[in-house]
Order: sequence, then C-alpha cells, then structure tokens
Amino acid sequence: MDKTHSNAGPLNGLRILDLSTVVMGPYASHLLADMGADVVKLEAPSGDQVRYYRPQRGTDLSGLFLSLHRNKRSVVLDLKSPEGREAFHRLAGRFDVVLHNFRPHVAERLGATYAHLGASNPRIIVCKIYGFGEGGSYADRPAYDDVIQAASGLAALHRRVRGVPQYVPSMICDKIVGQAAALAILAAHFKLATHGAGSEVEVPMFETMVAFNLAENLAMAAFEPPLGEIGWARNVSPMRKPFKTADGFVCLLPYSDKNWRDFLAYAGYAQVLDDPRFRTLADRAQNIDALYAYVEDAAARKTTTEWISFCDANGIPCSPVNDMESLWNHEHLQAVEMFQHVQHPTEGDYRLWRSPFVFDKEDWSLRRHAPHLGEHTAEVLREAGFSAEEIRVLGKAGKELGGNTQGAQA
Repeated sequence: MDKTHSNAGPLNGLRILDLSTVVMGPYASHLLADMGADVVKLEAPSGDQVRYYRPQRGTDLSGLFLSLHRNKRSVVLDLKSPEGREAFHRLAGRFDVVLHNFRPHVAERLGATYAHLGASNPRIIVCKIYGFGEGGSYADRPAYDDVIQAASGLAALHRRVRGVPQYVPSMICDKIVGQAAALAILAAHFKLATHGAGSEVEVPMFETMVAFNLAENLAMAAFEPPLGEIGWARNVSPMRKPFKTADGFVCLLPYSDKNWRDFLAYAGYAQVLDDPRFRTLADRAQNIDALYAYVEDAAARKTTTEWISFCDANGIPCSPVNDMESLWNHEHLQAVEMFQHVQHPTEGDYRLWRSPFVFDKEDWSLRRHAPHLGEHTAEVLREAGFSAEEIRVLGKAGKELGGNTQGAQA
C-alpha cells in the first residue's frame, strides 16, 4: 500500500544542504528529513557512489539509496569549478544547515567552513562529520566504518569473547555517528533559536565511537588506579549469546531477582540463588559466566516456543532469534505498520521501513521518493534566486562533466 502523503513533521521549516556522501552523513540527514526537514542533497556531476551500488534496476537509484534518500531533493553542482563553488556559497546562504563529510583540508579548499559561510550568514550551522577530530594528528586520514571499528576498540572486544577481533556485520559506526550528527545539528538549532547565533559543529567518527564504547566498558578502569580490567563483565562474557534450544536458538535474559527465581525454579535449579555469587544483580554481573552455564544447560531441554511462552507468562525478557527476512512478517511490526510497499515513479514497486519516531500520534510521511541525480537542480536554484540563464549555464556545465558514473564529490 502506498501511503505517500504530506504530513509536515516537527522539523518542517528547517532547511538542510547536505553535501555528504556514502552512509554516515546521508543517514543523519535521512533522520532529519523523515522528521520534516527540507533536505537538499548537493552532488557532484558523477553523483554519490551509493547511487550505483547493486542491486538496482539499471538506473541511478540503488536499493540502499531508495530509503536513505527518501524525502530529499537532489541538486548537481561541480564544486571543483569556480562557478560551481560560487553557486554553492550563494545557495548555502539560503539554508539553516550545511552538512558535509569533507576532510578539513578539502573543506577549507571548497570554502565549506563556518569562517567562510558564516561571513555572509552568521546564523548558519555548519556540521562537519569526518574520521578524526581536526585538532589531532590523524585529522587528514581517510576513514570508513571498518577503520573506525578497528581504531575505536570495537573490533577488539570480539577478541575478548571469541579469541579473534571481528567487525560487527553492520555499518554500525556510520549509523551511530550519523545519529550523533543529527543530535548535534538539533542542539545547534536550539542554540540558534535561543541565542541567535550560528555554530560550527564537529562530529568525528573516532572520538564519537570511543565515547560510545567506553560508556559501559570503562567500568572498573574508571577509577585511578583501576580496580580491574577494562570491559563490562557481561559484555565480554563468551556465555553472552543466544542459547540453543531443542529446535533452534533463543535469547533468554532473566534480569531482576524475581526473574532469576522464576527461571531457575522452572529449570530445576531453585537452589542456585542461595549461592552468594548470585544473590544480587551486582554479584551476578561479576559471575555471569557461571550463571549463564545454568541457562545454557536448561535452554537445550525445551523448544524455543516453550521458552517464549514461559518467559512471556512470567515477565522475563526473551526473544526468538529472528533473521532479517522474517521481520517483514513479524506480528508486532505488522501491527505498528513498520513496513510499506510503495511505487516509485521510475523504479516501480519497492518496500521501505517508516521512521520509528511518532509525533503526536500522526502517521509518518513519505513526502518524496528518492530523487534521481540532479532532479531538482533547477527547482532549488530558482528558489534561491538564480536566473534562468544562470541555471542554464550551471546545468550545461554539469552535463558536460557528468554522467551516471561512480565517483566521490571531492
């Protein structure tokens, strides 16, 4: 069912010029666009390389691009040319936020800094997202999700558990830092609303993920001198895993004292909580391997359905281990209408997930399908006061340099 409509959203009126590419920056603007912001994606004539990822239907709209860039418009300018940079600076003055993932030396060369853009519009917010903070020795290093998983300690946590470092099978750093960037933009917008001042906001991947990973894992190493090894005991336990049942796998997570009493009694281990290692939550956290051994033994004796039924009846946190394909038919997700089938004007039928946020009980709005490269160039430039002749000249330059080939913006 196509539920495209025009619910404005709480960020209606916020204008964002997004020069970022790949996933991290576009994910940040994706969140804001879904909440009503007018997001214009400024692309090089070659387009964001994510446009051309497979699978696709032979156009410049890959499956990843369709959802990541919904509710946005696309403008093409060649920032490597003097005319393109001048047009960008002029266009930026009409927006509340400029978002980019250029490394510092590139941003300086293109004039995509607050020092440059704020000279003509001191109320502007410039959000810079890149691999490493500008003040450090790694400032100009390139960074992608895998690099930051390795650098931030995330990959090494797997070594504590499984013996070898591993990457999380998700662009987890891109998406976490994208969320952080969206939050930082909203904070800067609040500052603008309350103090009337623009901002230059830096959101580096490395520092953001170090803080994210240390939130719980600093633990006993927070003290000076450390009271123990870094790492939250339960997180790095090899026994923290889905447990094998008689017919599959299940997440069993007794947590409160009552949860554990009910679970262990049902499993035939009622006496276990008399053990001083397991009497309180703090005790259990430090002896989790030994306690989870009982869970592993018990899990194998019943089916997944039996465990879910028991846990649900007793308020014990649990879940079957769903694969992603099964989520489309999940009863809860269907009840909250998480997924939609819609029709793109050129790509035909496709499916997407709605924004998980609900404001004032209003339906989420798919206001625009993902745009083709440069689809809204003339429209957006007209809104910014460019003449028909200026638009024609910029459009001609873009076509001469462009084409749907893979390439980065700078």
